[in-house]
Amino acid sequence: MEILLAMAPSPDGSGGGGSMVSTLIMFGAIFAIFYFMIIRPQQKRAKEREKLLSAIEKGDKVITSGGMHATIAGIEDKIVLLDVGNNVKMKFDRSAVATVLRESSDKK
Repeated sequence: MEILLAMAPSPDGSGGGGSMVSTLIMFGAIFAIFYFMIIRPQQKRAKEREKLLSAIEKGDKVITSGGMHATIAGIEDKIVLLDVGNNVKMKFDRSAVATVLRESSDKK
């Protein structure tokens, strides 16, 4: 009963139009927070990962998503051939590459 009374228009006829505007502003603010805190950083990470996967080349040392350390022995369109040691080669999907290990050129 109390809920129905709270939802009923006020007797002076104001109708609560201001609360609708504040609700829309609140939803807009929540969407903006989600966009800048969750969606945008996720898109940025996806672009960086795509750039990383497109830049790999034969001879790079990589770590797969399963934790296997290997050297790239060959690259096809969506498949990479990884040399895991003792001339053992395995085919992996390109998306299985998690990290590319780059050695710094200024070694002492």
